[in-house]
Amino acid sequence: MKRVLASGLGLVALGLLGAAYYFLATYAPAAIDPDWRVDGVEGADAVPEGAVSVRYTGTSTLLFSDGETHWMIDGWFTRVGPLALAMGEIEPDLAAIDYGLAMNEVDRLSVVIPVHSHFDHAMDAPEVARRTGAILLGSASTANIARGWELPESQIRLANNREAVQFGKFTITLIETRHFQFPDPAVAERALANPRIEAPLVPPVKAFDYRLGKAYAVHVAHPLGSWLIQGSAGFVEGGLEGYPADIVFLGTGGLGTQTAEYRESYWRETVEVSGATRIVPIHWDSLTGPIRGPFTGPVRAAGFLGGGSEQTLAFLRGKAQGNPALRFEVLPRYAPVVLFEASPR
Repeated sequence: MKRVLASGLGLVALGLLGAAYYFLATYAPAAIDPDWRVDGVEGADAVPEGAVSVRYTGTSTLLFSDGETHWMIDGWFTRVGPLALAMGEIEPDLAAIDYGLAMNEVDRLSVVIPVHSHFDHAMDAPEVARRTGAILLGSASTANIARGWELPESQIRLANNREAVQFGKFTITLIETRHFQFPDPAVAERALANPRIEAPLVPPVKAFDYRLGKAYAVHVAHPLGSWLIQGSAGFVEGGLEGYPADIVFLGTGGLGTQTAEYRESYWRETVEVSGATRIVPIHWDSLTGPIRGPFTGPVRAAGFLGGGSEQTLAFLRGKAQGNPALRFEVLPRYAPVVLFEASPR
C-alpha cells in the first residue's frame, strides 16, 4: 500500500512539474501575421545615407536614427522569469544591457524616452542613458527611477505634456494618454492604481514597485516623414487629434482581452485619427522570453491567465483585409529597417 501511495504521489509530482514547465517555460504563438514580416538591412553601414531607420529590440524598445541623431524609446533589455516577476525582486541586468546596445550598434544617444514607468519600459533606461550620454526624458516617476539608479540630475529632464522638443532634425512631442485598461480588476489595481513613484526607487524591488507614472504617446516629425508611437494599448478620446502621422507603432499587448468596442475605439483614436497607412505592431512579444535569438510570443502562463492573442490577431487581420491601403509591417529583431528614404539632392 505504501509503495502504491508513494508511486501515486510521484506521478502527481511529475505531473505538477510538467505543468509548471509548460506554463512557465514555453511560449504561446505571437499575435502577428507572418506575412507582415519585413526584412532589415545588414547593419548600420547598409542604411542609405540620410535615411531614417528604426531598430526593434522587443516590447516597445525602438531605436531611431537619421545617421546624425540617434535616440531610443524605453531602452529595456533585461528579461526576468515569470516567477521572479510574480514573487521575487527585479533589477537591471547589466549584461543584457551590454548585449542590447551592442546588437543595436549604438553607444551614443541623444535622448531615451520611456513611454511610462513600468519595469518593462523604464527600468533599464537610466543605465542606458548613463552609458550613452543621453538625456532621460519622462515623468516625475521616471525621474525617481533614475535618481534611485544615481543617474546625474543633469541627464534627467521632466516631460511637459504636448511640448515639442528638438533633437537634431527630430521634433518629438510627448502627449499624455492612458495605459491599456486591464479588464481584470485585480490586475488593474496592481498595475494602474496609485500611479506615482514618490521617492527615488532603488532596485532590487518588486515588479509592481515600478508604478505607471504618466503614460505617453510620442509623436515624431522629421523632414522625411512623421510617426506616432503608442507603446501601450490605451487612449484618450480626441487626445491625438492634430497629430498626423505616416506610420503608427501600435502597442497591441493585451488588446484581445478587452471588448470589441474597446478595440474599435483604440483603433479609431490612434490609427484613424492620425491618418497613418503604415502600421507597425509593437509590444506583442514575451516579457520573459530571451533577449537573444528570435522573438517569442507570451509565456503560456500569461496566456492562460490573460489570453487574447487569437482575438488580437483576428482584429488586426480584419483591419488589414478591410482596408487594402493599409500596410502592416512586423519588424525583425535588431536589424535596421529604413522608414523613409533620403530626399534626393
